[in-house]
Amino acid sequence: MKNYLWCLLLLPMFSIAQDSIRVDISNPHATVYTHLYFLQSDSFDPQKAAKTILGLPEEQAIKKAIKIKQVLDGKGLYVDVNKIPVNPNHKDTIGYSSYFKYVLFPQRMPQIYVEKIGDKWYYSSETISKIENLYKEVYPWYVQKLENLIPVSGHKKILGIELWQFIGFLILLTLGYFIFLIVKGIAFFVLRSIQQQITKNTNLEVNKVLKQLAHPISLLVGVAFIDKLFPSLQFGLPVNTWVFLCLNIAKTVFWIYVFLKLVKVVMFIYGQFAEKTHGRLDDQLVPILRSFFTGLVIVIGLFRLLILFGVDAATMLAGATIGGLAVALASQDTVKNLIGTIMIFLDKPFHIEDWIEAGEVVGTVEKVGFRSTSVRAADTSVYQIPNSKLSEIVINNKGLRLFRRYNTNLGLRYDTPPELIEAFVKGVREIIIAHPETRSDSFNVEFTGFGDSALLVMVNVYFKSLAWGIEQSSKHRLHIAIVKLAKGLGVDFAFPSTTVTIEQFPEKKGISLKYDVNSERIDTVIKKVVTNFTKEFSN
Repeated sequence: MKNYLWCLLLLPMFSIAQDSIRVDISNPHATVYTHLYFLQSDSFDPQKAAKTILGLPEEQAIKKAIKIKQVLDGKGLYVDVNKIPVNPNHKDTIGYSSYFKYVLFPQRMPQIYVEKIGDKWYYSSETISKIENLYKEVYPWYVQKLENLIPVSGHKKILGIELWQFIGFLILLTLGYFIFLIVKGIAFFVLRSIQQQITKNTNLEVNKVLKQLAHPISLLVGVAFIDKLFPSLQFGLPVNTWVFLCLNIAKTVFWIYVFLKLVKVVMFIYGQFAEKTHGRLDDQLVPILRSFFTGLVIVIGLFRLLILFGVDAATMLAGATIGGLAVALASQDTVKNLIGTIMIFLDKPFHIEDWIEAGEVVGTVEKVGFRSTSVRAADTSVYQIPNSKLSEIVINNKGLRLFRRYNTNLGLRYDTPPELIEAFVKGVREIIIAHPETRSDSFNVEFTGFGDSALLVMVNVYFKSLAWGIEQSSKHRLHIAIVKLAKGLGVDFAFPSTTVTIEQFPEKKGISLKYDVNSERIDTVIKKVVTNFTKEFSN
């Protein structure tokens, strides 16, 4: 009897000791563990789980605690308690301010978190106030009615899953497929309308790309529909965890696909706009921007996928920053060239197919890449100039000239009569005026001086075309016409020579060329040469 009385006295003390051991809300880890542990089937004690909620009557606290777990289970959010900090003074560093709180799932469910009140940790007042709305979002109003409509046979289990859940899942997939088809047509119609409003054209190639863009958008809507209604099937936490992981992976992949297609559409439209501009440097910018934005979308998408697989975002960003810094230090020349590329596209010192002089390199710009610019010289060899160097040196862009200037001196023999010199100058002037590729309002043809071996006639002319090849062809026609003029007039071009005077030697006479200076013949020759020259261009 005495021992029995001692047991009655000590039993409450053992119960209090057990509560003090098992119910622990002294840190974030202890609070979350206490909440989830006492709502498991083998340790179900909702009164103890409700102690993680402050300021509510026990009955209401129990309902709130149960709904918090149901929301987490319904969204497939598995809480890894080993990752929860045990520091009683843990501070949140996710938001703009730092204070004592811990968010269980910052990305997927930021509304549910614990915070320190006094020297204890409880579920936050925000969590308690929002849990009803969260519960209704996860388990809509029709869930309870659906449970009442399920017959007894529907609760038969196959592989641990009830029959009605199998049927509901198949119906959900079917509805998701029909929504996918409907949204695909609507998305294409909307995208095409927006495109036509912006570009004012109906390009078939754009329509093809828009259809490709509408496909992943409709898939996203279908996946969102399944994501919204799947918790209504009330699968267990293990099934929900894997299903929602797959759904989130699918959504991320589809978003990557959407942005990749969006980049393709935008770059296609920008490419069409660039083709209409005068310069071709914009055309070269299209593939560079496409590669840049494609890489950016893929990198961000991979970061998102790694976060879904449990990789800590802060650690990943810190590693990427350190790695990026190390790569930048190891490849300073590459970074300098990239900056040089940006400066070239901002300043636009030249365009594609411009003829430039950059230091010792003279040639036509063929391509501007991330690292270097390709310049093809007149002998068809290709020079690769680093963009960092190209952005610093002096560039003479002959492609930006209004006209191409050509200046040369024609040397006539010293014994050419003044009449033929005048006739030759007059004929060259008329040839330049008749030339369709030269400026007839701005040229000079003058007898400018006496050279060592010739009388110098300066020809200064401007060609209209800026293309190097057309300029050479125009020179060729001009030269041929001048040669024909000289031949018709009987004028000879001089070359370096030495003349020995022998007129004073007995019975020796010098060679004297005879020139025909008849004015009528001269005018006839000039008219004939210019007429034939004009006919050549007209043909």
